[in-house]
Amino acid sequence: MNDENIHAQAGADAEAGEEAGFSQLQSDLERFRDLALRSQADFDNFRKRSAREKEEAIRYANASLLERLIPIIDNFELGLAAAGSAEQSPILAGMTMVAKQLNDFLAEAGVTAIDATGQTFDPNLHEAIAQEHDPKVPEGHVIRQVRKGFKLKDRLLRPANVIVSKGA
Repeated sequence: MNDENIHAQAGADAEAGEEAGFSQLQSDLERFRDLALRSQADFDNFRKRSAREKEEAIRYANASLLERLIPIIDNFELGLAAAGSAEQSPILAGMTMVAKQLNDFLAEAGVTAIDATGQTFDPNLHEAIAQEHDPKVPEGHVIRQVRKGFKLKDRLLRPANVIVSKGA
């Protein structure tokens, strides 16, 4: 082999080495670009999820307070019903006004009562405490509501306790 062939061979080897190195760099660049895009997408998803969780936390922040207030309102309404059977008095009128204020407060907070009487039984909203035969009410429908249920916006605070018809 002469010197020219050796130099030509060495040049070809160097060029092949450069091409392999360039190919490796190109491959690494693509891999890191893909990794950067995935990381950016993961971060965007995290940011959206965090914003959604924060919004939900704000929306339902008062849920535990309202859940604790509902039994007090139940007892207050029972007292009103018992006092209503007696003769009208200024105390009864005052208690009626307080009951209206409490109900208005719940409505402003986004709490709505679940009216179950006559509705089809829904285990997502109602808690069946008994079943009775009733020829007037179709099977699977609520005959009467024993205790009111409540929802906070679209979330159930407390299911309504109901008696469900077995049919005729």
